[in-house]
Amino acid sequence: MEDRIFFHIDVNSAFLSWTALSMLQEGSETDLRLIPSIVGGDMAKRHGVVLAKSLPAKAYGIVTGEPVVNALRKCPTLTMVPPDHDMYHRRSQELMGLLSDICPDIEQVSIDECYMDYTPIAKKYSSPEEAACQIKDLVRDTLGFTVNVGISDRKVLAKMASDFKKPDLVHTLYAREIPDKMWPLPVSSLFLCGQSSVETLRKLGILTIGDLAHARRDILEAHLKSHGITLWQYANGIDDSDITPKPVKMKGVGNSTTLQRDALTREDAQPVLLSLAESVAGRLRASKELAGMVSTEIKYATFQSVSHQMKLPTPTASSQAIYEAACRLFDELWNGQPIRLLGVRTSKLVPETEPVQLSLFDYQSAASQPAPDSERQQRLDKALDNLRSKYGKDIIKRGSLMDSPANPISS
Repeated sequence: MEDRIFFHIDVNSAFLSWTALSMLQEGSETDLRLIPSIVGGDMAKRHGVVLAKSLPAKAYGIVTGEPVVNALRKCPTLTMVPPDHDMYHRRSQELMGLLSDICPDIEQVSIDECYMDYTPIAKKYSSPEEAACQIKDLVRDTLGFTVNVGISDRKVLAKMASDFKKPDLVHTLYAREIPDKMWPLPVSSLFLCGQSSVETLRKLGILTIGDLAHARRDILEAHLKSHGITLWQYANGIDDSDITPKPVKMKGVGNSTTLQRDALTREDAQPVLLSLAESVAGRLRASKELAGMVSTEIKYATFQSVSHQMKLPTPTASSQAIYEAACRLFDELWNGQPIRLLGVRTSKLVPETEPVQLSLFDYQSAASQPAPDSERQQRLDKALDNLRSKYGKDIIKRGSLMDSPANPISS
């Protein structure tokens, strides 16, 4: 385990951040993240619990899980909005899709947090800290919300590190840093140490994580059973668990990227669309899926977003077919304004082994253009996939991507 490095990536106040972002995209002039606000409960009936809070609300002493009526007593001017769980699920899928494109070794542990194994991508970065900073900046610039990233050689310590000062920050908590960074903290800060355990430990005179780390195991076990041993192990940074990716049935595969400088021409945009199409198609092939729908997204320098989608004649995982569809949609969408972000997404996925039944219209459409999944194209895609899998996704690039005037931050 000594050579392994883990990231824990956690969305800052996820439900509130996602709600705020959605309201801003719908034209709201108020950013919930900048005012005392909460997600949860019913404003009219004044009941329910706080599901998420803004930093200004936290300053009033409002905590997650408390009754909203208590929160309103603490801050009578509090803004309260209801949750939108369908939207939260979509935001979570966007985040995990973006992170999976950076490194597929991801273990999602909740709707707004996951572990990532840094080891497979280590050669691409000068340090774990640099990689973590790039990841958090990419999430912020591409998806519009912020995350904290914790870094450690133990999963539980990476989780602890991501809970340090927020938002939009990177923290380390390696095993060697435990005495200085973790032991002085109250036991309530320890992962899985709930209020009941905190009270039991307080009666034993154990107030800090350091006190817990140096406590006798038999006494902890006598009062807290096996959970006491688990807390003692975590307090000492003992955790040999590994990343355990959980396969998830995908409804779609997509990728988007914020450009280092605005794209001003079609020629600027095309190499970016090609890079995105290759990334999306590669992920489709890796999951043995074919896409029946392609959509292109444009975000202008004014932050206005537009998107359009089209059905493909035949479900495909061909880079070329997805690129051509993305370009066609781009031509239909673009109004000539400077472009800040481009995205390519696919949906209506089917297993690559599933027979595809074409309608007469599909046959006519397919006959009017070259077959995108020719044997030659499939061999090329497979060869590129093998090279990227073995040596990293940047080992080979098309010549048209090398000198793109609108190089994406990430593809």
